[in-house]
Amino acid sequence: MIFQVMSAFLEPIGWAVILVYATWPLHVRFTRILEGRNSLSALGMTLLLAALLVIPFIGLTIVLQAEMVEFFLRLPAWLDQKPELPAWLGRIPIIGAELQFIFDQFEDLQGLMRRYVLPWLTGLSGKVLGMVEGVGYLGAKLFFTVFLMFFVYRDGQRLIYEVRQGLLLALGERADEYLSTAEVTIKAVVYGIVLTAIAQGVMAGIGYWIVGIRAPVLLAAFTSFFALIPFGTVAVWAGTSLWLVLNGDYWAGVVLFLWGSLVVSWIDNLVRPLVISRTTRIPFVVVMFGVLGGLASFGFIGLFLGPVILAVGMAVWHEWLASAPPHAT
Repeated sequence: MIFQVMSAFLEPIGWAVILVYATWPLHVRFTRILEGRNSLSALGMTLLLAALLVIPFIGLTIVLQAEMVEFFLRLPAWLDQKPELPAWLGRIPIIGAELQFIFDQFEDLQGLMRRYVLPWLTGLSGKVLGMVEGVGYLGAKLFFTVFLMFFVYRDGQRLIYEVRQGLLLALGERADEYLSTAEVTIKAVVYGIVLTAIAQGVMAGIGYWIVGIRAPVLLAAFTSFFALIPFGTVAVWAGTSLWLVLNGDYWAGVVLFLWGSLVVSWIDNLVRPLVISRTTRIPFVVVMFGVLGGLASFGFIGLFLGPVILAVGMAVWHEWLASAPPHAT
C-alpha cells in the first residue's frame, strides 16, 4: 500500500537524494557561513540548484525540439545524397581501388537505408518528439525534485541516521559496509561518468558549432549519451567528421577530427579513470554495465541505481566468499 501511494514520486525522490548528495559539501560550507542556520542554507542551496536546473532545462528543451524537427525533415534529402570519394583517396596504393569499389556500391546502401532505416527513424522521431514535447510531465517531475531537495538538505543528517538504524536492525553490522559501498559508487558515477559525459558533450558541441553543423545541440546531446559507453564519443564525432569530408567539407572535417582527438577524447582518457580509481575500488567495467543496465531497466535514474545494485551485490558476494570455511587439504 505504501509503495502504491509513493510510486509516482519515487523518481523525484531519487533525483532529489542524488543531487543533494552530490552537492552536500557545499551545503555544509554554506551552513557554516550562515552560522549554523541550516534551514536558510537549505533554502539557498535549493534556489541555487533550481536556477541551475530549470533555466537550462527550458532552454535545452526549446532548442532540441527545433533541431530535432529540422533533422528529421532533412533526413530523406541526406539519404538521397551520394558522397563522392575524394580523388586523392582513390589514388592511394593498394587500398584506393578498394575504397572506390565500396563507394560504387553506395547506391545499393542508400536503397537499403531508404527501405529499412528511414521508416524506423520516422517512427522513432515521433516517439522522441513526443518525449520532448511532454514538457509538462517532465516539468512536474522537476518541480517535485526541487521541492523535495529543500527537505533533504534540511533534514539530511536525520534521514541518514534513520536509514542507517533501519539497515542495522535488518542486516546487522554489515549495513555500514553496504552503505559505504553505495556512497562511493554514487560518487564514482556522478563525478567519473555523468560529469565526464556532460563535459564531453559540451566540448563536442562547441566543435560542432565551430565547423558549422546545423544541429550542434542535438549532436552534442547524442555525444553525451554515447559517452556512457566505451568509444561511444569517438563514434559520434569521428563519424561526423568523416561525413563532412565525404561531402566535400574537407577543412571542417579535419578541424572537427582534430578537435575531437585533442580535446574531447582527452577528457575521457584523463578524467574518468582518474576519478573512478580514486573514489572506488569497483572495477570500471562493473560500473559501466551498471550504468547501461540501469538505464535500460529504470530510465535515467538507473544511471545511479544500476551501479549501486551491482556494487552492493559484489560486496555481498565477497563477504559470502570470505565467510566460507577453508577447504580441507
